[in-house]
Amino acid sequence: MAAIVGAAGLEPTLAAARAGKKVMLANKEVLVMAGELFMHAVREHGATLLPVDSEHNAIFQSLPGDFSRGLVECGIQKILLTASGGPFRNTPMADLGNVTPDQACAHPNWVMGRKISVDSATMMNKGLEVIEARWLFDAPPEMIQVVVHPQSVIHSAVQYVDGSVLAQLGNPDMRTPIAYAMAWPERIAAGVEPLDLFKIAHLDFMAPDFERFRCLQLAYDVLREGGTAPAILNAANEIAVAAFLDGQLPFLGIASLNEAVLQSLPAGPEGSLADVLAADAEARQLARKMVQERRFA
Repeated sequence: MAAIVGAAGLEPTLAAARAGKKVMLANKEVLVMAGELFMHAVREHGATLLPVDSEHNAIFQSLPGDFSRGLVECGIQKILLTASGGPFRNTPMADLGNVTPDQACAHPNWVMGRKISVDSATMMNKGLEVIEARWLFDAPPEMIQVVVHPQSVIHSAVQYVDGSVLAQLGNPDMRTPIAYAMAWPERIAAGVEPLDLFKIAHLDFMAPDFERFRCLQLAYDVLREGGTAPAILNAANEIAVAAFLDGQLPFLGIASLNEAVLQSLPAGPEGSLADVLAADAEARQLARKMVQERRFA
């Protein structure tokens, strides 16, 4: 189980892939920072890669077993990546500047660590998941659509050319995807309460607001740019979130800092692990400098 938070998980998870292990991936930053390198290691060394993030696990369950031959060849039109929208989905924009760390960490559906909770509040977490989905399922950005679904009952879905949409539903409990990955290709009891459709009664869906959630737009931008751009964004965001939690940066400053770092550092090719780590280090150094200078205070 690769569940080390953030960039720190890259090297040990890559080592596991190069050792040909069964890797249950719960660290999206591995694919965000070095997706091409990591997937090459999985293929070259015969590793088994199983997604544990609830959304990617749901997509994995909704895809045909032979999806590796190509999504288009399997009749797939879109991957529908669901998002709760976090605690500020309906908060007036004028109030976002005064958001506190405790408010940002109060996720309406999931109990998570503070860093990932803030990422959910900015929807950077969903942006990182878009990049993760690109590499896990070999899907171009235009095939990955984020759908805001506040109830977090549909964990993600796959849209097919015949008009079908196959989705995985369940209560928001990480024991389900963990159990699925551990027992795959079988299923085992996870201790999770069955989904009560009568209690749920209705499900809501809406398009994401890219102006409100600028970090989500930045993730799509770096995915299209490629190279080390995603690693630069991830590094800047880790510094930005830490600064916000420490009271050194306002909530809206997270997206502003991320964008400023991306504009200041040109992306290079993702040629080797050393290239990725160098881009990560440079982005962190610049982000820390900007925080110290209080550019977005």
